[in-house]
Amino acid sequence: MVKAADRARNPARSSVWLENRTAPARSGGGPAGLDRERIVAASIRMLDEEGLAKLSMRKLATELNVTAMSLYWYVDTKDDIIEYAIDAVYGEIDLAAVDAAGGWRERIRALALDYRRMLVRHGWMSSCAGQYANIGPNAIAVGVKIQEAVRDTGLPIDRQPSAMSAVFQFVYGYGTAESQFQRRAAEAGMSQDDFYVEAVQAFRDDPAFAEALEPMTDILHERASHGSVSEIWDRDFDYALDVLVAGIETMVARSAEAS
Repeated sequence: MVKAADRARNPARSSVWLENRTAPARSGGGPAGLDRERIVAASIRMLDEEGLAKLSMRKLATELNVTAMSLYWYVDTKDDIIEYAIDAVYGEIDLAAVDAAGGWRERIRALALDYRRMLVRHGWMSSCAGQYANIGPNAIAVGVKIQEAVRDTGLPIDRQPSAMSAVFQFVYGYGTAESQFQRRAAEAGMSQDDFYVEAVQAFRDDPAFAEALEPMTDILHERASHGSVSEIWDRDFDYALDVLVAGIETMVARSAEAS
């Protein structure tokens, strides 16, 4: 595992997956019943409930009913735990279902929907994915499935990374916004529907916003009359994904015409 001092000296090359990634726990002295899987599962529960800022080795040890020093038989730093947690939640994406989905369009949709759901379940994941190297076995397996689906579109190889970015950076942003809205509503002790209504009404009722919002009246009314916030999230996501898939189809056709 990568030591804390090594991370500070060369953060760009620091990852729990780059050094002794399959190393077992140190021999002797580890508490009975404790292993890396238990530590990671407990860390994910804490991250889901309290967020990244409140995760600490001390609090994690308390959750597991062990001493903080006991954790160091299995991990060297909190960063190690976070990297293991990141890869564990990538493992929630059902790759067998992706394979069974059929053609590239269906596989992209299956990957996008599962990725979005994972980001919403784990609100801490969005910021962590941008801070750490996503090179654990589950993350790489997901990346391979994404690459395979985009490869099968027929796009030229130099255009495939752009298509992957268009789809999955959209999913990343959408899932992040959805999870953070869900978090804000929960912190306010409100349902997403009630929080949305209160938030929109707050500025719609403010005379200072009236003129600026005039061009948006129709779309604000449409969204308010559509249904629940969950239905709006799903509807907008599905249609946006259709737009992106149609865009890929268009670019494939253009490439074929140009060749």
